[in-house]
Amino acid sequence: MEKQQSKDPLHGITLQKIVEQLADYYGFDTLGELIPIKCFTANPSVKSSLTFLRKTDWARKKVEDLYLKTLPKFTKS
Repeated sequence: MEKQQSKDPLHGITLQKIVEQLADYYGFDTLGELIPIKCFTANPSVKSSLTFLRKTDWARKKVEDLYLKTLPKFTKS
């Protein structure tokens, strides 16, 4: 019996990994410009961002969407 592969491109990727990769790639300054939320603009850290994003679905969606747009750039570098 074959296992079904998930078609979700975020399957198996933690929110922490997403935030860390985006912060490494863009830096929090640019990340705050691309997604203007306080956890990226005021005293940003991965920990505070994760706390906010886990509670706020709309913000998490924006971060995941940016990650998916940026994903091809991660694989090239």
